[in-house]
Formats: sequence, C-alpha cells, structure tokens
Amino acid sequence: MIGGAVFASGQNTSREYRQYQRAQQEAQQRYMDYQRSRSSRDYRQWQQAQMRAQQEYNDYQRSSRNGYYNNGYNNNNGYYNNNNNGGTLMYNQNTGQYYRVYRNGSYYTTDSRGAELLRRAVNSGYQRGYQQGQVDRRYGRGSNYYNNSVYTNGMYGYQSYVAQDQYQYYFQQGFQRGYEDGFNSSSRYGYRSGNSFNILGSVLSTILNIASQ
Repeated sequence: MIGGAVFASGQNTSREYRQYQRAQQEAQQRYMDYQRSRSSRDYRQWQQAQMRAQQEYNDYQRSSRNGYYNNGYNNNNGYYNNNNNGGTLMYNQNTGQYYRVYRNGSYYTTDSRGAELLRRAVNSGYQRGYQQGQVDRRYGRGSNYYNNSVYTNGMYGYQSYVAQDQYQYYFQQGFQRGYEDGFNSSSRYGYRSGNSFNILGSVLSTILNIASQ
C-alpha cells in the first residue's frame, strides 16, 4: 500500500508540475505580447496569466509537500553521489520522480525537490543580480558582476538537496542575467511584477534544460 501511495503521489506531483510549466509559458507569451503593444488589454491578460501561473505553482508546491510528509519520509530517505558524467544523481522516495538536467555537455539526474531548488537558484540569482546591477548603475560604477561577493560565493538560498557546485552554477547563471538587466534598466531576461523581479520562463528553461523522466 505504501508503494502504491508513493507512486500515486509522484504522478500527482508530475502532473501539477506540467500544468505549472504550461501556465508559466502562457504568462511569458502574454508578457511578450504586452511588451510589443504596451496596451492596457494585453497588460490585464498578462497579469491574469501571471496569477494563474502562481496558482499552478502553489498547487505544485502543495502536492510536493503532501507527497513528502504524508508518506512519512524525511531527508534520510534520499541521497546523492557523483554519476559517471560528473553530475549529481539524487533520489527521493517521496515521489520516485526523476528529472534530467543538461549542463556543459553532461547530463545528470535529480529528484523533484532538487529540481525545484535549482529553479529557485536561477531565479534567486536573477533577483539578487538585478538589485546589484541597479545599485552599481546608480552610483556610477562600471559593470562588474563577476567580482561581486554574492556572485562569487553563489550560495545564497542554498539547501542540501543538490551538490553545492550545481547550485552555485545555476545561481551565478541567474545573477549574471539579472545584473545585466538591472544595470541596463532592461527586461531582456526577466520582468518586474510590483517590487519583485523574476526571470523569464523561456530563459529559465534554457539555462536548466530540464525534463521529467
């Protein structure tokens, strides 16, 4: 019975994630429409799509948490080690779901919690980079993200679901793009929603190159 419950939980989590991806792609398309037209109609449609994407994300997060705790698992049920491609192989028994990530010519596999952490690493990096880019521009400094201590450390928001070097790589990828947008007051890689800065879904997908298995 436990095995069946875990499998069902994994299916639910995978379905919620696919729905979240579709909603995120729709929100991105609406944002691009608004960027082209700057019309109030397209702006409202973008905001509505953003709300739907956020709701789908909340549902996905809730499904992940429920699958993890309701089946009585904890971090001791997962592990990670190096695979033959030099990446990180992780498995978590809460869902049994794997995700395949491509990086620098190699593939590695992570579970749903690791995949979500890597997404957060990219977006968190973007947010921190955007803020730093704005500061450097405001004070007349030259563009110099690579010497920033937050960038070089690359561990802001880290949790031990993935290897440190993996998290650092994706955080830095987001930071670099956020810094460029913030320094240049542009929206090439992301968008602003209120006081929040977020990376575009298409850019996130390109950086992670992640797919469920």
